[in-house]
Amino acid sequence: MFNYLDLGVAFLIALISSLVLTYPVKKLAFKIGAVDLPNDRKIHKKITPRLGGLSIFLGAFIGAIYLQPQHEHLVEIVVGAIVIIITGALDDRFTLRPIAKLTGQLIATSFLISGGLIIEKITLPLIGQVELGFFSVLVTVIWVVGITNAINLIDGLDGLATGVTTIALISLFIMAILDVQVLVAYFCLVLIGSNLGFLYHNFYPAKIYMGDTGSNFLGYMIAVISILGLFKNIALLSFVIPIIVLAVPIFDTLFAILRRSINKQNIMMADNKHIHYQLLSAGYSHRKTVLILYGISGIFGALAVIFSNASITANLFVVIILIFLLHILAEIAGLVLGGKRPVLSFFRRLFGRGRKERESNS
Repeated sequence: MFNYLDLGVAFLIALISSLVLTYPVKKLAFKIGAVDLPNDRKIHKKITPRLGGLSIFLGAFIGAIYLQPQHEHLVEIVVGAIVIIITGALDDRFTLRPIAKLTGQLIATSFLISGGLIIEKITLPLIGQVELGFFSVLVTVIWVVGITNAINLIDGLDGLATGVTTIALISLFIMAILDVQVLVAYFCLVLIGSNLGFLYHNFYPAKIYMGDTGSNFLGYMIAVISILGLFKNIALLSFVIPIIVLAVPIFDTLFAILRRSINKQNIMMADNKHIHYQLLSAGYSHRKTVLILYGISGIFGALAVIFSNASITANLFVVIILIFLLHILAEIAGLVLGGKRPVLSFFRRLFGRGRKERESNS
């Protein structure tokens, strides 16, 4: 079913296209004023161009042209992606109001729904398969808009959103190959390649940001990929798998909503309390913070792949690990025991003691 030579060629085309196209996109961003200005809430200290998502989109699009995917919903997906790109580009240039960005996301989602690409059923533990019926449209809207904004919220450090989404896409690609989901595999592959090409410019210290153009596009595409592949799967807990893959951005978003609700703040108000900012305030460097979140995302991605193919008994162990990791994320976010971090402190003492013993023995 898969021609692995073609997959490899498409991957390289997407990677090289994104890598090369980022240079003119950077010049375009400066020319039209699509730049990110430093302020008290942001980490960077100099004016940095946004709009990098345009090169991610173009790289993936060129790679997809080589593969020539066929699917009944392909037109709606592409049109929705173009709407997302336009909305994101306008925001990168003019800083749109939240309602304007939401409108663009809803318009993009409406193309999917009108074409019939919706979440019709999910599989839940102990319950089995659940037909959503009338609620399928609502669930689809919440999923697409929710994932789109979750990726946007985690785009706070150089290379963070690019790397986290790449790791998620690699996990989805592996599952698509195992489940012979052709379009899902194609989309994942060209997005991985395009992301990696852009990451060359975006990793710390970033020369360009993906902006809302990129974070919205990647969030939209990952949401679509999940609907195409994993939500259509009737395997046990199929609804949980994409949530595990995207655990870092999803739970960072949920923690932000919970934190702002507890503090009686507007849940739409931006702040510097996200997980990546908490790691920075804990003393980790910019680069190390990004790498830590890459590692956590990689563990979640690997667990999702195992979860989708393991027995129920093995999945119980996976669930235990997932709960432990989510607790770690909650500690980092400052939502445990009034901001205390008992588990993290224990590991820090443990590894600190081990390091001291090694130094004394040397």
